[in-house]
Amino acid sequence: MASGDDDDPIIEEIDVYLAKSLADKLYLFQYPVRPATMTYDDVTHLAAKIKPKQQRVELEISMDTVSPNYCRSKGEQIALNVDGTGYDETNTYSAKMMDKQTFSSIQATTNTSRYAAAVFRKGELHVTPLTGILQMRPSFSYLDKADNKTREREAANEGGDSSQDEAEEEVKAITVRFARPESEQARQRRIQSYEFLQKKQAEEPWVHLTYHGVKDGRSDHERQYLFCQSVDASENSELVKTPKEYLAMLMPPLAEEKVVKPVGPSNVLSMAQLRTLPLGEQVKTLMKNVKVMPFANLMGLLASGTDSTSVLRCIQQVALLVQGNWVVKSDVLYPKNTFSAHSGVPAEVLCRGRDFVMWRFTLERSVMRKEIASVIKLPPEDVKEFLEHVAAPRANRGWEFLLPTDVDFIKKHPDVAHRQNMLWLGIQSKLEKVFNFSKEDFVPKKSAQPDPVHISGEQRLKMAQERAQENQSTLQKDLEARRAGSSIHIKQEPVSDREDEPMDTSCSSSIPNGSLNGYPSATSPDFDHTNGGSPANTASPELQDFVIKTFRKHFVITLNELKRLFNLHVASMPVGQSVFHSISDHMLQDAILLSQQCKQIMVPFPAQTKAAPDEQKVFGLWETGEDFDKHRRLLYDVFTKNYRVRRNIIQARLAQELGDVSKADIDRLLNECCSSHAGMWYLKGTIQS
Repeated sequence: MASGDDDDPIIEEIDVYLAKSLADKLYLFQYPVRPATMTYDDVTHLAAKIKPKQQRVELEISMDTVSPNYCRSKGEQIALNVDGTGYDETNTYSAKMMDKQTFSSIQATTNTSRYAAAVFRKGELHVTPLTGILQMRPSFSYLDKADNKTREREAANEGGDSSQDEAEEEVKAITVRFARPESEQARQRRIQSYEFLQKKQAEEPWVHLTYHGVKDGRSDHERQYLFCQSVDASENSELVKTPKEYLAMLMPPLAEEKVVKPVGPSNVLSMAQLRTLPLGEQVKTLMKNVKVMPFANLMGLLASGTDSTSVLRCIQQVALLVQGNWVVKSDVLYPKNTFSAHSGVPAEVLCRGRDFVMWRFTLERSVMRKEIASVIKLPPEDVKEFLEHVAAPRANRGWEFLLPTDVDFIKKHPDVAHRQNMLWLGIQSKLEKVFNFSKEDFVPKKSAQPDPVHISGEQRLKMAQERAQENQSTLQKDLEARRAGSSIHIKQEPVSDREDEPMDTSCSSSIPNGSLNGYPSATSPDFDHTNGGSPANTASPELQDFVIKTFRKHFVITLNELKRLFNLHVASMPVGQSVFHSISDHMLQDAILLSQQCKQIMVPFPAQTKAAPDEQKVFGLWETGEDFDKHRRLLYDVFTKNYRVRRNIIQARLAQELGDVSKADIDRLLNECCSSHAGMWYLKGTIQS
C-alpha cells in the first residue's frame, strides 16, 4: 500500500461547496441541432416564456433576413401562408416575412438528481444542483397555423355557395341514453390517455420572462449566485460526512420496492396474476372473457398439472355445454341488478334472451337473427351482442356457431354431457313458458339417414396394404410395359371377389367430405376409383421413392405443397419417359402412409382459419434412423397442442424429455421443420396469410 501511494501522490486538495441559491431554478439548455461553435449568444432574443411544472420553455429568436443565406421569397411565402394577406395584432410575422423562429424545449431526462453545474474559483469548487436539462429544438407550429388558415378559407368558400333559402330541417326522433357511472378502471385509463395529458398540459399558464444576454449586467449579477454564499462548514453539512455515512451513501441498504400493479384495460388478462387466483375464479375469469371455448383449450390455459376433474366441477358452475363446447352462463355476464350498456334493459330480461339464443344453438349450427329477435323482442344491439358471443355471420346462412362440435369431449365425458342435457331441458321448459313457443317450432326437419360407417386409421391402412398385395403383379406388368416404350397401354382393372363395401354417408359437420382421421374413406363417394384412386396404385416404387426423397429434403410438407412439388417433378421429366399416370390426391396420401417413414401431424388449426383442406393436412418425416428423429417427434407432439408456439416452449419440451439440448440442435430443428412469423413458430406451410 505504501509503494502504491508513493506512485500516485496527492498533488492538491480542493474544497467543494454546495451552492443552493439557484438550486430550484437552474436549467441547462442544449441545442442538439446546432454545432457547439455556433452559439446563439450574439443573436437577438425577442421573447421567452416557461411552464415551470412541465419544465417547458419557448424562445423566440430573430433571423438575419439580410444574410446571403436567407431566401427572401421563401420567407415571404411562408408569412403569407401563415398570416394571409390581412393584418392584425395576432399575426405571427408582422414584417410580412419570416423574420424569427421559435425554439421549444423537451426534457433530456426526468431525473436530474445526479447532475449539477460547477464553478471553479480560487482553489474552490462550487456546485449547484440542476433543476432540469432541456433540449431546445426549432418549433414548426406556424405550419399548423397555415393549415388551419387553409381549412378556414375552404370552409368559407363552401359556405358561401349554399343557398340562403334553405328549407327547414326535417324533424327527427332522437334516442335518449343515460351515461353509466365511470368505473375506477375507466377513470384510470382516461387519466393515462394522451388526450387527457394534452389537456392538462394546456391548462398550465405560460409565465413570460425577460431574456438577458451573456454579457448583460444582470447576468453577471445572477452568476454570483453560483458560488456558495457561506463557506462555513457547519452550514455546508451536506458535503461533510463521517466515513460510515459516506459508505452508506455509496452503498445504500436494499429496500423492498413497492410493486405498482399496472392498470390495464378490463378485457386484458395477466396470466401471472390469473394463476394466483383460486381454480374456480380462474375458470370463471377465462370463460367471462372468452365466452365460448373447448375444454381442451381451457386446460391448456390453466397451469400444467391441473386436475381435469376439478376443472370440470368448476366449469359446470359458470358455463353450459353447447355442441360439446362450453359457453359462459348468462348470469355470469349479466349479474343481478345490472343493466344493458346499449339499451338499459335489466339483467333478468337479458339473461332470458341470451339463454334462448344458446338453446337454439343446441338444436342446430346456424340461426337467423330476425327469427331470434321476433321471439325475445329485445333491442337489435342486445340481440347482436348475444350472437357475437357465440357465433359469426355467414352469407346466406345467418349466424353460425363459432366452434365445430367437440365430439371427442362428448364421447370422453358422457356423464357430463347427459347432465348438461338435463339442464337444457329444464331451461327449455322455462323459456317455453316465458316466450310462449314449442320446441317443434324450431327443430329442423331432417330426412331419414342411415347410420354412418366409421373406419379407423389402422383399418384404412390395412385395407390399402391388402389391395397393394392383391394387385402387385398387375402393376409390375404395367410398369414393364411402360418401360419397354409400348405406345399402346391397356389398363387392367383388378378383380375382387369381395362384396361391395358400404358407402360412408356420415354428416360432414364433424369430419369434412367423408374423411376419417384426416383421410378420405375408401367408401366415400369422393374416392376416385376410375382415375386410379385405388390404394393399390400407391405401391408404385417410383412414387414411393419420390415421396421419401421429398420428405428427406423438406421434412414437413402440407398435402397442397406436396402436390405442387409432384407436378414440378413430373413436368421436369423428359417427354414420353414419365412413369406416373393418373396419380390422384388420394394416392399421394396413401403413398405417405405406406412409406412407414412419414406420419400425419394433427395440427389444431383455429376455427376461423382460411386454410384450404389440403393446407390443413400436414405430414412430417418420422423415421430416418438418426438420433435426431427423437427431436422431430417431440416437435410434432408440441404442434398437436397448438398450431403456433414460441421458441421457449419447444426448448422447454426438448429439455424435459432429452435433457440439455444445444442451441445448434434447436436451430437445426426449427430451420428444418418450421417457419417464423411475428415472434411465433409454425410448421412449414401452416402460416395463415
